[in-house]
Amino acid sequence: MVTEPAADGLEVPAYGRGSLADLVPSVLASLGVPGEPDVLGLPPARRACVLLVDGMGWEPLTAHRHLAPFLGSLIDAAAPITAGFPTTTATSLTSVGTGLPPGAHGVLGARVADPDRDRAVDHLRWPADLDPERWQPRATAYQRARRAGVDAAYVASGAYEGTGLNRASARGGRYVAAEGADAVAAATVAALAGADRAFVFAYHSELDSLGHRHGVDSAAWRAQLGRVDRFAARIADTLPPGTALYVTADHGMVDTAPETRVDVEGAPDLAAGVRLLAGEARARQVYARPGAAADVLAAWRDRLTGRAAVLSRDEAIDRGLFGPVAPHLRARIGDVLALALGRTALVAPAADPAEAALIGHHGSLTPAELRVPLLRAGTAA
Repeated sequence: MVTEPAADGLEVPAYGRGSLADLVPSVLASLGVPGEPDVLGLPPARRACVLLVDGMGWEPLTAHRHLAPFLGSLIDAAAPITAGFPTTTATSLTSVGTGLPPGAHGVLGARVADPDRDRAVDHLRWPADLDPERWQPRATAYQRARRAGVDAAYVASGAYEGTGLNRASARGGRYVAAEGADAVAAATVAALAGADRAFVFAYHSELDSLGHRHGVDSAAWRAQLGRVDRFAARIADTLPPGTALYVTADHGMVDTAPETRVDVEGAPDLAAGVRLLAGEARARQVYARPGAAADVLAAWRDRLTGRAAVLSRDEAIDRGLFGPVAPHLRARIGDVLALALGRTALVAPAADPAEAALIGHHGSLTPAELRVPLLRAGTAA
């Protein structure tokens, strides 16, 4: 389902072959929803649950499978799929929730330009004056499921209920607020059992938070992986008959260090000609002043040689990083994109000191960030 990295160390997401955008349409097809493509070839089921563990990349999971006996027992029968680009939560949740690659749904990164207002939109801190249904108008998988008579529920912390990102990526689903792993597990199983035909999405965030703060190569991350394993096992052990469970993630993660961080905000040569700096530390999107795009591209390439793959907007689109891009969405993408290589972090410490201080980052297209698990458990219909 995934390809080998190109010469610059980056992979292209496997849209239409095995990506997060293909997961829920395949799940809905397995539930008998008409018109949904079953790219992943999933077996028929009466009920299905997608459990997404934020930040649980394929590489660290397989490297630490001994700490996760339940998930580890599913690995040998599984293979990785890919996130989309950028490999970040807002983009991935919208691809899961719509069944579309980023170039079709328009949530094209953690922070991207709003061309109509010439500002950066932070998809995790949604602006109050930005209508999620206008920004992302495509129908969600939850809406399509309910139209076909399949109950659709979204189980996660109440902190995300009604947010702009949730409305853009998951509207139409019945939101079930649950706090803590035990409550999420119980609410997930109850939602599955409450209907004869059901699709339930469950979200777990703590592994990603610890990875950002302490790094994937940390005792805190490893301990949390064990807790995630027990949480997933509780769901699997109590599934109603005829329920399929699919465990995946939105992205992986790369650890950085002070010596691998590049301040792309304060360097005069990188700031010249730039009107807006967005993206995140592993996938910067740079918006140039009128007429300055070529100079900005040259300057970023010169400074970041060996540290990042620097592409123009057209190069990124032509390479298929976002999937096919709708014409009206092109301006949301940076004139220049810098995709970090190795352990590089492209930080903006003045604009976002909290992000600049993190150890774990994601967003680029290295295998450690792009490849996510697709583990299967449960019973067929």
